[in-house]
Amino acid sequence: MAEQSQEEHRLACLIVDALNLEDVEPADIDPAQPLFDGGLNLDSIDALEIAVAVAQEYGVHLRAEDEETKSIFSTLRSLSAHIHRQAGLREAS
Repeated sequence: MAEQSQEEHRLACLIVDALNLEDVEPADIDPAQPLFDGGLNLDSIDALEIAVAVAQEYGVHLRAEDEETKSIFSTLRSLSAHIHRQAGLREAS
């Protein structure tokens, strides 16, 4: 299992809390493992709940119509990287 960065761990905690994943510890989420189609086996409702939690926590909005959304949600690492890129862009402006 790949090691989580501090930002990835914070996001993993948010995901576990938002989805009430009682049997999953945030530290056990492999940042390189798929969140959907294997891995955590999340579904589209879970994606919506994660998007709402991310918007509330980070002020970053994930849109279903965005062509990159599937790749953004592919792993904890890709989602974390996207959030921090967007948050950085927002802070710079």
